[in-house]
Amino acid sequence: MTKRILHIAFAAAALFLPLTAHADKAKNVLDLKTDITDSNIIYPESYELDTQKMLEGWYLKNYTATDDRYKRQGDANVSDATIRDRLSKLNTVIEMPFNQIVRSYIDRYTAKSRGAVSAMLGLSLYYMPIFEQALEEAGLPLELKYLPVIESGLNPNAVSKHGATGLWQFMLATGKGLDMEISSLVDERRDPYTSSKRAAKYLKDLHDTYNDWSLAIAAYNCGPGTVNKAIRRAGGEPSDHDFWSIYYFLPAETRGYVPMFIAANYVMNYYQYHNISPVLATKPLVTDTLMISDRVHFKQISKVLDIPVDELRVLNPQFRADVIPGRPDRMYTLVLPSQQVHAYIMSESDILAYEAEKYSRRTDAQPGEQPNAALAEAIEQEAAEIDDTPLEQVAEAEPVAVRRGGGGNGGGTKTVSHKVEPGETLAAIADKYQVSTDDIKSWNNLTRNSLRTGQMLRITTSKEIADASGAREVAPTKSSSYARQENTWSNNNNQTSKKTTAAPAKSTKQTTSKKKAEPKAPTSHTVKSGENLTTIAKKYGTTVAELKKANGLKGDELHPGDALKLPSKAKATTSKSTASKKKGSNASSKSSGSSKKKSSASSKKKKKK
Repeated sequence: MTKRILHIAFAAAALFLPLTAHADKAKNVLDLKTDITDSNIIYPESYELDTQKMLEGWYLKNYTATDDRYKRQGDANVSDATIRDRLSKLNTVIEMPFNQIVRSYIDRYTAKSRGAVSAMLGLSLYYMPIFEQALEEAGLPLELKYLPVIESGLNPNAVSKHGATGLWQFMLATGKGLDMEISSLVDERRDPYTSSKRAAKYLKDLHDTYNDWSLAIAAYNCGPGTVNKAIRRAGGEPSDHDFWSIYYFLPAETRGYVPMFIAANYVMNYYQYHNISPVLATKPLVTDTLMISDRVHFKQISKVLDIPVDELRVLNPQFRADVIPGRPDRMYTLVLPSQQVHAYIMSESDILAYEAEKYSRRTDAQPGEQPNAALAEAIEQEAAEIDDTPLEQVAEAEPVAVRRGGGGNGGGTKTVSHKVEPGETLAAIADKYQVSTDDIKSWNNLTRNSLRTGQMLRITTSKEIADASGAREVAPTKSSSYARQENTWSNNNNQTSKKTTAAPAKSTKQTTSKKKAEPKAPTSHTVKSGENLTTIAKKYGTTVAELKKANGLKGDELHPGDALKLPSKAKATTSKSTASKKKGSNASSKSSGSSKKKSSASSKKKKKK
């Protein structure tokens, strides 16, 4: 009897335990959205915005006004229950659950990024209607308009460390896959209208794939492949999963993406309850568009229509070099304030004719006049010297304006080093130092207007502006080519003076040979294409092992442009000796040729006689 009771008890337990386990598992999955915690939260680049630069931007300065309440008053002490209640009252299709991770992102916005929120609220007056229109046309939830807040901080020229660009932060391959034009002159990832339409299409495709907005938003950040991998690792039926059930199987950067999206929706709707300044429009910015079929520069439009170039850049950030490369078979959209559209149509011929030669694209080019023989020889000699000069001995070229001005910091100017801050543009830097963008590009050998965060720029400006900027002063140095040109001409002058004085040829050769200094042993070598450790070691009379030891190399891989330190016992390169041999052989051949000419001439004279 006892055994029978035990068997019945074990059978009941066997039936009950799976049900309990299943109930616990279901409970855990349901509660994960609200109970999940993560101590390793990674905040994105959009949280590190330079607030002051944003507030000093052209649009915010000219179309909006803010008060400084976000500075004077701190964040309000709001409970979790209040935030949960406010999120539940948002009229959204996409779920907005609350948990510890969402709270951490909300606190980041309302406590440490208060100024950035204030600036984004001002920018949203212009950008949000564009986002809403694109989402509405695609039939998508309008709360997706806050994705650019976490992606780019509403900066159309934002470029991440991975190369994602624009308001919606498209990678190059993704942008081209969505049929966006990306070239040196045009980048439609920066175009608010085009990029918003492509982003809506991409988000719709992702939602059609997963049938879940949290997964679609996660896939927008890290790609569908990464989300699919996380779903497989989580196990179970793919259709049963959402973002929170695969949370711990996603990369660290993506785990915070959906919580950050929820936080952006919260702060952009409830900012006033956290003492963040409301941004008011001082005047409406109403725009309209034109289709341009001619190549035209922003400065041509600016001068004729009296529109600031900065305003044209704000409205048309897709044109990277201030040039609209229109042509009859490829027209581009130009956004202007609505009151200026009619003026452009009426003045189009005047705009295209304004300094047309300066801004037109050159189709033919003719080389300048050939230099005289003496100058041509000096140029060839200079080129040969440059080829054999070690990298560390080449002086850093100074800005063009300093060279023209006679060098140094004389004339009331200073040359400073400026570090590019996040979100900083070339136009803003030029305005800060009261120089032109063309000057900065010329001084730093830049071919386009885009800059990268942390890039160092040399800028020459007045002493007053340089001192006020707080930038580090840089001592101007002569460029290597400029210095060599001076030396070349001084050598030519010395040779001329020597020729005028009657001195025996033998004694001249003896003195020059005595004065000639011994070649210095090279200390470094710049790797050229096709070179390897073996050829370089042979060239300098050393060994591969010594080269590796001097440079701390473990493998044999080299890349063109790498600078290698040479061991102390390295010899001078053989290229110089071979060059001298060639010069000697050329000289001897010239002398023998001249002697042959003389003998033939004398023989002709004898025959005539």
